[in-house]
Amino acid sequence: MLEKYQATIHGETITWDNDVPAAIKNGESVKVVITLSDNLGQRSKQDTLRAVAALQSIADRGGIKTIPDPVKWQREMREDRPLHGRK
Repeated sequence: MLEKYQATIHGETITWDNDVPAAIKNGESVKVVITLSDNLGQRSKQDTLRAVAALQSIADRGGIKTIPDPVKWQREMREDRPLHGRK
């Protein structure tokens, strides 16, 4: 299984964003694959703003209040439906 850790490389120095891999703490050598990402923070911020806008749109329509009986609605949504091509 691949483990993922985030870090920033400055020249030949690596700064870990969160946890340092245990193997590195123990002084072991590890193989790494570097993925260069540009504008990652900007895309993340845009995604966050779109998500907030979508949630605000739902809230503006009344959210859950527009469903008179949420329990009944949930049961209806979870009801088994026939699979395509089967009876």
